[in-house]
Amino acid sequence: MNPGTLVDALSWLCLVAGGLFSVVGAIGLVRLPDVYTRMHGASVTDTLGAGLILLGLVLQAGFTLVAVKLLFLAIFIFFASPAATHALVRAALASGVKPLLAPEDEPSKR
Repeated sequence: MNPGTLVDALSWLCLVAGGLFSVVGAIGLVRLPDVYTRMHGASVTDTLGAGLILLGLVLQAGFTLVAVKLLFLAIFIFFASPAATHALVRAALASGVKPLLAPEDEPSKR
């Protein structure tokens, strides 16, 4: 088998898997019951889906400047996405949004 064909197959596998993770995250964003579970489902699948898509694009680009830029973008997403999710959850807690399964008589903790 040609090495180029193997790289193309691996690239498409990463692209399809990343797309599937992103779709699952979008479905979770719609279907999950409260802001905290939605945030968890979206952030995990978003980071993994974007990472796989970028890995697939790096494999398609080869050893070029474009691949280096895509790797920098992946590193940025790897650090920024969890930090943004954490900030959003802290803002929801600070504004008094309670988790769906929290007891009614328990005050929200910060």
